[in-house]
Amino acid sequence: MGQVPHPAPPRSGAPSPAAFAKPAAQRARTAPAPLTSGGASVPAESVTGAQSIVRSLEEVGADVVFGIPGGAILPTYDPLMDSSRIRHILVRHEQGGGHAASGYAHATGKVGVTMATSGPGATNLVTPIADANMDSIPLVAITGQVAASSIGTDAFQEADIVGITLPITKHNYLVTDPADIPRTIAEAFHIARSGRPGPVLVDIAKSAMQAQTTFSWPQDLNLPGYHPVTKPHAKQIKEAARLLATARRPVLYVGGGVIRAEASEQLRQLVDASGAATVTTLMARGALPDSHPQNLGMPGMHGTVPAVAALQKADLIVALGTRFDDRVTGQLSTFAPHAAIVHADIDPAEIGKNKAVDVPIVGDLKEVIADLLPELAREHESKGRPDLGAWWRQIDDWRETYPLGYAQPDDGHMSPQYVISRIGELSGPESIYVAGVGQHQMWAAQFIRYEHPKTWLNSGGLGTMGYSVPAAMGAKVGRPDATVWSIDGDGCFQMTNQELATCAINEIPIKVAVINNSSLGMVRQWQTLFYESRYSNTDLHTGHGTRQIPDFVKLADAYGCEGIRVEHASDVDAAIKRANEIDDRPVVVDFRVSRDSMVWPMVAAGVSNDEIQYARGISPAWDRED
Repeated sequence: MGQVPHPAPPRSGAPSPAAFAKPAAQRARTAPAPLTSGGASVPAESVTGAQSIVRSLEEVGADVVFGIPGGAILPTYDPLMDSSRIRHILVRHEQGGGHAASGYAHATGKVGVTMATSGPGATNLVTPIADANMDSIPLVAITGQVAASSIGTDAFQEADIVGITLPITKHNYLVTDPADIPRTIAEAFHIARSGRPGPVLVDIAKSAMQAQTTFSWPQDLNLPGYHPVTKPHAKQIKEAARLLATARRPVLYVGGGVIRAEASEQLRQLVDASGAATVTTLMARGALPDSHPQNLGMPGMHGTVPAVAALQKADLIVALGTRFDDRVTGQLSTFAPHAAIVHADIDPAEIGKNKAVDVPIVGDLKEVIADLLPELAREHESKGRPDLGAWWRQIDDWRETYPLGYAQPDDGHMSPQYVISRIGELSGPESIYVAGVGQHQMWAAQFIRYEHPKTWLNSGGLGTMGYSVPAAMGAKVGRPDATVWSIDGDGCFQMTNQELATCAINEIPIKVAVINNSSLGMVRQWQTLFYESRYSNTDLHTGHGTRQIPDFVKLADAYGCEGIRVEHASDVDAAIKRANEIDDRPVVVDFRVSRDSMVWPMVAAGVSNDEIQYARGISPAWDRED
């Protein structure tokens, strides 16, 4: 039966094999790990398929695997025990392993690796795989499968994980011939990190792991149909430069693709050269320092008023590595009605998918911006710089009139925005902040200042509750010298907090701030605004009232962590400082906050961004017809 690949082409291409002839500096981001060991060919040798898997992971440069053993993957766990180059971290749930691998990848830029057994082990990886797919995270998931002769018989713990994950992977494989293992692993890592990054699944039959084979590492890769365009078209670059040099109300709309492309330095040069206002999406926080005077912050449903307004009033939008998703555009037909659109992305499928584009640019963003900068300079030299004074006066007026802020709660509990802002201020911009999903996620994006890429991790596209704790664990493994804060909600925290055991046992000292409003906070906010305050099934009983289940401090202690409870604003700073000082075990801080605090600004789902509310019942006063 051999190897059965994903029948559809990967969603974005990668360099052709000829690209491997380029100097290493030119192919640092798009090429796979070297296909030779120490500059010499890896000699062929007789091994089991399981040993071949471990050898392949070593050769491709994997240094950590997050996983759980089980029957179908068990043959691989035996030689994995002997590897001196791969650290295996035993997680408590496959979902945790997948998110940990994703957090590792997001924080480091390397490929994250997770491993699981067949059936339920593999299906528990579906959520983190879908999450990585939505957020363009390079991930390789290796799953065991029942023996080749049993595939299709409904054998014990059999599940068609290849079929299940077809829509949510960049590529996937079913391997039944052990001779295919080295080539498959090499291809999987290359596909995961090249072009638009994403998850690749490698499902390997147990019979292939147990069989004898000859380990032979491939010297090149042959991937027909997988040839991403990395070099942008010169004509499109020239037209983009012309528009940017002549626009009077330009906005750079920056997405997470800038961070994936390692193009933050190039972005800053473009921001400085163009004078354009810049917005950074939820996935792009830190791509441009928040301290940069041209950074207007985050756009979208809970974006800043200046960021949302600038997009609506722009005469030119240069979109870089972003996908015009609904949470940014609001009602698509009314988004940026006056703007010409330049859209640059590594994935051609994204260009024009949601919003008509005037200048499409397909290419690696580092190369796109590098080519755009000299063309923009030439335009400025020949035509002069545009007068953006009126535009910036308007933006500064929005900034002064509608700054980010929050009201103090009147129920006697702490303000969650205050707690989160103090975490950011006391831990500083060198720390890594990993959010769950919901109100606390939006407040963390709003009230922590991000100065560097890869310091803000969250589940942006899929919106996965339970992401934060395991992703923070993975980030800390990848960057052990960084302080890593998981900023989680009491609802999210209860979905994956068992990974605290993994952290404690493996000496991964993350900090967890549980923003405990005793509710499914964002759902409750919508119930307040749109369902007449009918709070159907959103009370979690974790911090308000007489019932407090579970007690997060006792839970932390049970998991071998330091537990701290904070109920008064006067104790917030001391608790954060104490947590930052503890570096020999994980810390969980239960911050009891108001359940009535809401995320503002807000654009309700499906309405125009012109209808943004600065606070409840307060909308900016601007001419919606201009």
